[in-house]
Amino acid sequence: MSTYTVATIPRLSSASLSETLLAHASTNSANKPSNLAIVDVRDSDHIGGHIKHSTHVPSQTLGTRIPELVRKLQDKKIVVFHCALSQQRGPSAALRYLRERERLLGAGKETVGGVLKKNSADKGRDGEDVEGEWEDVEVEKEQKVYVLERGFVGWQEEYAEDERLTEGYRKEIWEDGYWM
Repeated sequence: MSTYTVATIPRLSSASLSETLLAHASTNSANKPSNLAIVDVRDSDHIGGHIKHSTHVPSQTLGTRIPELVRKLQDKKIVVFHCALSQQRGPSAALRYLRERERLLGAGKETVGGVLKKNSADKGRDGEDVEGEWEDVEVEKEQKVYVLERGFVGWQEEYAEDERLTEGYRKEIWEDGYWM
């Protein structure tokens, strides 16, 4: 049984996420950060902008997409989930992701996709090294999973018009606040 609950998933502030994105942008602005994934689980409210380098995975599709996300994001050190307010869909998605990751990988072990290594310790009859069999090897892999504090609504209040951090922002959509 999983030890994760919505209450135990840490929150990440918009300021902390923006610092991470800006640090990456100063070194390599063309590519996504290699150690960070941002997963936006908004549904029909995924309009008016999004965090740069985020991946849109509507919450309605999570039932079938969570195992895929675990495989695709297994090499990321940090995964951040968010929805509009990060009160329900974002935390729920993060919880589902953590539980599926734990189910597929075990606690802190990387085995998705299989890590194989030749067993070179095998010795032949005359004491010479012989090519061993391939065997599964578990690799320690820690990943931090967060929920973006205050979601995209909080993010756009601070960073909406900063093109280094936000893409596709449409001010007119947000003028009257969040509508959902």
